[in-house]
Amino acid sequence: MSEYIINIEHVSFKYKGSDEGLLKDTSLTVTKGDTLLLTGASGSGKTTLIRLINGLIPHYYQGELEGKVTVSGRDIGNTELYELAGVVGTVFQNPRSQFFSIDTDGEIVFGPENVGLDPDEILKRKQTVVNEMHIGKLLGRSLFELSGGEKQSIACASVSALLPEIILLDEPSSNLDQGAISKLHDQIVQWQAQGKTIVISEHRLWYLKDIVDRVIYMNAGQIAHEWSGEEFASFDSKRINELKLRPLVVPDILSRGCDGDCECKETCDKVTEVPESEGIILKDFFFSYHRNPYLIWKKSFKENDPNLSLCIPRLVLPKGKVIGVIGKNGTGKSTFLKCVCGLQKECKGRIEADGKEYKGKGRLKFSYMVMQDVNHQLFTDSVEAEILLSMAEEDKTRCDEILASLGILEFKDKHPMALSGGQKQRVAIASAIAADSKLMLFDEPTSGLDFSHMEKVGELLKVLAQSGNTVLVATHDPELIDLCCDYILCIENGKLGYLKKV
Repeated sequence: MSEYIINIEHVSFKYKGSDEGLLKDTSLTVTKGDTLLLTGASGSGKTTLIRLINGLIPHYYQGELEGKVTVSGRDIGNTELYELAGVVGTVFQNPRSQFFSIDTDGEIVFGPENVGLDPDEILKRKQTVVNEMHIGKLLGRSLFELSGGEKQSIACASVSALLPEIILLDEPSSNLDQGAISKLHDQIVQWQAQGKTIVISEHRLWYLKDIVDRVIYMNAGQIAHEWSGEEFASFDSKRINELKLRPLVVPDILSRGCDGDCECKETCDKVTEVPESEGIILKDFFFSYHRNPYLIWKKSFKENDPNLSLCIPRLVLPKGKVIGVIGKNGTGKSTFLKCVCGLQKECKGRIEADGKEYKGKGRLKFSYMVMQDVNHQLFTDSVEAEILLSMAEEDKTRCDEILASLGILEFKDKHPMALSGGQKQRVAIASAIAADSKLMLFDEPTSGLDFSHMEKVGELLKVLAQSGNTVLVATHDPELIDLCCDYILCIENGKLGYLKKV
């Protein structure tokens, strides 16, 4: 008889303050050593299942819980979170949300230290994890200086150091480039070889299709379908489209660019020339995170400064187009967007458009940015108020239209922070649409979104461009580029790689 390490029996759950239950009479068993994929639309209950297994429900997230959850022989309802530390390890969608230290070494050993292991055992586990994951080059680094992929590696290492029986991953690839996703794939394979039980909640499917044992398809808080990994991997594009899932095979748009090891040096040296009369001109966009301290006055950045994190002397963006900004994690995409919209105040770049020049605070008025971590820009106590805040003049009818177009009208009276990650992302996108700025910047707007909502975002970005807005969208999703982008802008180590038509 199979040994069930996870047993969820007839569980229903409703978050505190919610009118509707998110899980409805759900039952699920997981055999020890299996790798299970949870997929389905945003808000279908995948993350809630993860929180049931690691004990965050009911010990952190409160609500009405019915049924029973048993993990490694422990009744979750009667087991304190600290007792689960060496049993269940979780890698969250945003690694920063689980960091407790400020440096990589401290983060890797935090778990073993926290459960009171012997110092020699702690050092032994640290060295074992570092060797197995090949992350020696990340030791002795500040967590704040790491790229998204490097942070994910440290999060995986900190979980591995506790030697848990079960490893949970919640949208682990959402902010990773293609190269980092391949490393994540290899890490999962390594855990499988160690006999770990792995549960993954994920929208990106292409990197998992050949390594999962079972696939659970969630819909409206229930398990709607279940397949073996082999059966799921055989689905054609028509079946995947019917299920509204992201494709099992992704377009090769990014592999032709510089989102991995660059193999297009000839292409990268060629930039599409856009006539100034048909574009938005960026000038003198220089910025550095590593600048020398000044005593009396600030020194302006120069193009030949070796410490520059961003060095774009001149760039003409085609007006009224959707431009996909691509590049590896840590190469400067987010820095570029923040400098363009004026969030990095030390960047003295200028924008010229329609005979006017915008600099300093003027760039903030000319542009609007949706950040990668949208929690930083949700301020009000309702979704409706959040959208109205972005409008020059309040228009509740237009607000409803925008929310309906993104599939979140039903949440307009909800507090934004009470929504799922994908729903929050759509609220931030709705705010950008409501602001109606001439230059709109989106940093990973589809991370954590299912394919159906990615399609809606892609359509909206196209509508914005057709309305005369210029859209810059930093993304690792080739599906999004395929859906809506007119141009690709490649950033390499803070410099312009190329600008070309899709």
